[in-house]
Amino acid sequence: MSSGETENPAGEDKPGRRTRANGEASRARILDAATEIAGELGYDGTSIALVSGRSGLPASSIYWHFANKDELIAAVIERSFAEWLAAWEVPESGSGRERLIHATVAVAQAQASSPDFLRLGLTLALGRRPVEPRAREVFLRVRETALATVRAALAEQFPDLDGQAVQQVAVYAMAGADGLFIAREIGADEGEAIDSAALFDLHAHAILAVIDRLRTAD
Repeated sequence: MSSGETENPAGEDKPGRRTRANGEASRARILDAATEIAGELGYDGTSIALVSGRSGLPASSIYWHFANKDELIAAVIERSFAEWLAAWEVPESGSGRERLIHATVAVAQAQASSPDFLRLGLTLALGRRPVEPRAREVFLRVRETALATVRAALAEQFPDLDGQAVQQVAVYAMAGADGLFIAREIGADEGEAIDSAALFDLHAHAILAVIDRLRTAD
C-alpha cells in the first residue's frame, strides 16, 4: 500500500466518491423537478423557488449546480435531447425504405418518452425576448445536431440523392415531425387520443414520396 493510501477492508466508498455521487443524485432530482414544472408552466412560469419545493432541495443546492433559472432550463433541454437521441435509431438491416419507415416511427416513441426539449425548445425558439435566454441557444444548437443526424442517415440510406436533396428531405422530415408533435400536444390538452405511431408511419411514406419525386426531377 502506497503512502497516503488508507486501508478500506469493508470496501466502503471514499468520502470524495460519496460526495460526487450525492452531487449527481441531487442534480438529477433538480432536473427532474425542473422538467416537470417547465412542462406544466413553461419557461416563464418556472422558478427556482418552485423547483426547490418540488425537488425537496434548498435553493442554495440548486444554485450550487446552476447559476440561474436559464442555466437550469438549458440543462433540462440538453438532457431531454440526449434521451431523445438515444431512443432514435436507424435499424442495421432492411432496405433503405424499410429503415426510414422504422426510424421515423421510432421518432414518435422518442417524442413520447422525452418530449421536454421539443416542448420547451419550440416555445423558446418561436418566442421573442429583448434578451434571448441561453436555453434558446441550447435548443437551436441541439436542433442543428438533430438535423445533422437526420441528414447523415438519409445520405447513408439513399446515396443517390445529392447534398441539396438530402438537405431538403431532412428539413421536410423534421418539419413534419414538429407538426405531429404539436398535434399530439394539442390533442392531449383537449382529451383527444392521437395515434402517433400511425401518423408517423404516414409521415414516413410521405418522406419516401418526396425522395421519389426528387429522384424523378434529376
